[in-house]
Amino acid sequence: MPAAPYRLRLADNGDIQDIAVMSRCLIEVGLRGWTWHPTRVARALRARETCVLVADIGGRAAGFAITEFGDTRAHLSLFAVKPAHQRRGIGVAMIEWLVESALTAGIGHFTVEMRANNFAARSFYEALGFQQQQYISGYYQNIEPAIRMRRDLHRLATLPE
Repeated sequence: MPAAPYRLRLADNGDIQDIAVMSRCLIEVGLRGWTWHPTRVARALRARETCVLVADIGGRAAGFAITEFGDTRAHLSLFAVKPAHQRRGIGVAMIEWLVESALTAGIGHFTVEMRANNFAARSFYEALGFQQQQYISGYYQNIEPAIRMRRDLHRLATLPE
């Protein structure tokens, strides 16, 4: 099997602008202002409880995930893959990398929100084991509702032989 054309890595300062622009163009479109601007992305990059993961192709971010890790849950705050790189396994690989990290940390569940009318995102997360948990009116700047989804994390313990 050939090597993946992308590499997952932790983001660095050189990724801040790319992540912010992807957020603005792929996630925040249709909303007022720009909430995940470069300053906020840089803050997330420095935060101890936050993991900023990048799917790198040729030294550029093709996708990213910003996840906050707590004591009992992980929360995917922001996630996108550039359209030219979608449906190539990059998004699945990023989510599974984050889930594996959460399992290693002993975290019990993973949550994410998305626009209620984003059926492609809902299908994507459902295929990864997330289940709809809550409908939230006006979640996005009192403009659009959201769906919160949750994936309970567990690993089957292996018994010694």
